[in-house]
Amino acid sequence: MNKQILWRMNWQSWLWLAIALALMAVAFWGGIEELINRWDKQEEYSHGYMLPFITLYFIWQKKNIIIQSEFSPSWWGLALIVVALVVFVIGEVSALFILTQYALITVILGLALAIMGWPAIKPVLIPILLLVFAIPLPYFLEANLSANLQLLSSKLGVAFIRWCQIPVYLEGNVIDLGVYKLQVVEACSGLRYLFPLLSLGFICAYLFDVAFWKRVVLVLSTIPITILMNSFRIGMIGVLVDNWGIAMAEGFLHDFEGWIVFMACFGVLFIEMAILGKIGADKKPFFEIFGLSQASAIDLTISTVKTRPFAYPLVASAIALATSVAIVSSIDKRTEIIPSRALFPEFPTQLGSWHGEQDAMEETVTKYLGLTDYILANYKDDKSQTVNFYAAYYESQRKGVSPHSPRVCIPGGGWQISEITRTQVGDLPINRIVIKKEDNTQLVYYWFQQRGRQFANEYLMKWYLFKDALLLNRTDGALVRITTAVSPNENIADADNRLKGFAKQLDPVLPKFIPN
Repeated sequence: MNKQILWRMNWQSWLWLAIALALMAVAFWGGIEELINRWDKQEEYSHGYMLPFITLYFIWQKKNIIIQSEFSPSWWGLALIVVALVVFVIGEVSALFILTQYALITVILGLALAIMGWPAIKPVLIPILLLVFAIPLPYFLEANLSANLQLLSSKLGVAFIRWCQIPVYLEGNVIDLGVYKLQVVEACSGLRYLFPLLSLGFICAYLFDVAFWKRVVLVLSTIPITILMNSFRIGMIGVLVDNWGIAMAEGFLHDFEGWIVFMACFGVLFIEMAILGKIGADKKPFFEIFGLSQASAIDLTISTVKTRPFAYPLVASAIALATSVAIVSSIDKRTEIIPSRALFPEFPTQLGSWHGEQDAMEETVTKYLGLTDYILANYKDDKSQTVNFYAAYYESQRKGVSPHSPRVCIPGGGWQISEITRTQVGDLPINRIVIKKEDNTQLVYYWFQQRGRQFANEYLMKWYLFKDALLLNRTDGALVRITTAVSPNENIADADNRLKGFAKQLDPVLPKFIPN
């Protein structure tokens, strides 16, 4: 009878692994804290708490395969860690937590490769990659995705309501049923289902014992399943509200309907797996398509225990992590440049023919926004035409605090966005938005102004934020927004001319308060 060979690591390798993991925890602690904070604050990412434990469970399930695998430590693991640490340092300097968090997963993968090598790493590769689904999107990407999903979900939801022979009117993300109006806000965008269901789809694909293409189809299908089921939920709320009143869209019922939709998405995934399991050359009965492949059972009476070779790449990896800890420590000690500026309470009340009075926001709002200084003022000209001026200044955006895009905040205030364009006022790039609430219409211009540059494009703004944090050690900047009401006796062109005139008076004054 052939003897099984069982492999164990020597105590020196275990010691160096413990040192490397401790150094990794120290280096990435800020990114881990931000990760947990997002899991705690945002329901759509709360599944992140479970994923590390699921990863550990899947690795434990493969223990027999791992014990019977002969490791061959790979220097490619060190190379992967070095690349990850470069990204990590860039993330720390620029305060882009997503870079730090993806670098953390890459370091974990690099450590596994440095210890196990190829092909021994294969049993732990997919469980480690599962951690990617615990990483939240950056706020500005999430905001844009949420806004687009709101509009799409609203359109599909209204199509379902009309299919039920109920008259309905859709404008922006407001569903008008005549007696009642439903606002499709961020909570109804589908994001709270999309990210957990993507994670669930990945786990199911891992357990799905079928061809690779079927696993890919299963994971990708979670996106349309989420959108369609969430739209069905919105449509059902519209039908229930039309028949039994607005209470059907509020409180416990709203949350309960959301829970039912997620469970329905889960059920659709299982039906899809059953269908995929019955097609192709690898078709199997439903209860045979799940499973974790295992090595043969271990019989200690016929086993030989051998010691694995010392993992020298692990030692080099620990040294690289120690270097990153030293670099991060020096970064943390570096004082960010905060330019001198005039405070917004000193902002002039007279801008050409415009005379203004400053207002104030509630303390809870300013605390939530995390801004350093702001101005909220109403300016009137000699024709009694009014423009509302708002600017939020942030002296530092390093720790994830940044201006909130009006594209996200406007729907939260009950307004619907009916038109979005990007244009120029002279040399000033602006985002132009027409918003409506019942019979009221307003025109909004906004842009981002930071370190001598003005942007309408939020992605371009983020790129320069990253660049200036890295090269100038500055992340200060502001959002500037001007708004005017469109009265019933005027057209939108009149409001455009009003805001353009005000913007031209405002532009030369801003650098004193938003430094170049």
